[in-house]
Amino acid sequence: MKYLIVEDFSGQAVPFIFPRRVDHCDMREQLPYSRVISAGVAELGPHGFVCSGGNSELGLKARPQEDAAILTEALRQR
Repeated sequence: MKYLIVEDFSGQAVPFIFPRRVDHCDMREQLPYSRVISAGVAELGPHGFVCSGGNSELGLKARPQEDAAILTEALRQR
């Protein structure tokens, strides 16, 4: 899956996860947030999320450890 990490209006990092067939730039256009922090591809492995890649058009790279932690926290069972 692909993802974007954006900063919401309170300054918190919020992940948006979407299918690989959707382009990062197309998804970016749909989001109301002004600042995108990172972009990449995430896979769920035996030890959690593995984040990599980026998007050259947006000028963003994945932050492997930080992005994985944000995704893990957002999707943890509550």
